[in-house]
Amino acid sequence: MEPCCFEKLKSQPLWIILLFSIGSLTLLKFSFVLLNWVYVNFLRPAKNLRKYGSWAVVTGCTDGIGKGFAFQFARKGINLVLVGRNPGKLKEVSDSITAKFGKVEIRTVVVDFSGDLDSGVGKIREAIDGLDVGVLVNNVGVSYPYARFFHEVDEELLRDLIKVNVEGTTKVTQAVLPGMLKRKKGAIVNIGSGAAIIIPSHPLYAVYAATKAYIDQFSRCLYVEYKKSGIDVQCQVPLYVATKMVSIRRSSFFVPSADGYARAALRWIGYEPRCTPYWPHSVLWGLARSLPESAIDSWRLGFCMGIRKRGQLKDSRKKK
Repeated sequence: MEPCCFEKLKSQPLWIILLFSIGSLTLLKFSFVLLNWVYVNFLRPAKNLRKYGSWAVVTGCTDGIGKGFAFQFARKGINLVLVGRNPGKLKEVSDSITAKFGKVEIRTVVVDFSGDLDSGVGKIREAIDGLDVGVLVNNVGVSYPYARFFHEVDEELLRDLIKVNVEGTTKVTQAVLPGMLKRKKGAIVNIGSGAAIIIPSHPLYAVYAATKAYIDQFSRCLYVEYKKSGIDVQCQVPLYVATKMVSIRRSSFFVPSADGYARAALRWIGYEPRCTPYWPHSVLWGLARSLPESAIDSWRLGFCMGIRKRGQLKDSRKKK
């Protein structure tokens, strides 16, 4: 009678058995990771965001990802506190949402995060007083006009990067969090960046990447601190999205529109403390992790040097 495969394996040298065992465990682990990825990206149901509260606060909502979030929340019947620095654009977004969804209640707050931040955060506190704010999206942020070496970053840009990206997110969270604690429920979404998390370095955008690394660590710590209080804190880590900030006008398979990203992003709120909601971005993340860091560093430096050159040419034309 022909011996079974396990009996044949027992007759092999120990090193072959060890290799077989390691290979089987590796395959099992990969299968689990793949199945989990399929589940969370395509099968896992989104949470009912209205259970957190009837209002959402969105900063940086007049363009890009923030605007996408605002429309998606309105689609689900969640009232909005829209925070931005341009009153005209705030009204335009508010009117567009009202025209499309009708019944959603909207409050607007004009805040220049690069200006008097304490006064601006005070306005937010006043606007949300008495409201059942269930979700906060800290989307406001600034980046470089174009790639540049650290010694080329002027004082105004350096101040704005830290003030808007770090201090702004921190202080708005500090203003909204107490109400969530009182109600023992809420969700905080901080928008990070693949520049700080997915790729090993982001040369010629050093300060921007560092501020987004702060957002990631800040979010993770708050996630641990407040999980038992019924508050879900999350850092979302997108790669490129077609927005004015990154100067990409047309969306594509790997570069979603702001609305496309926001649709994916809402499905992840309340789950992992760090996530990449748009699934093609997670594929790119997986590929990046499989490559040597030195190779990615070299490619990123060359890529960003090209952006710097084009930006300098554009500046020189303006001066002429």
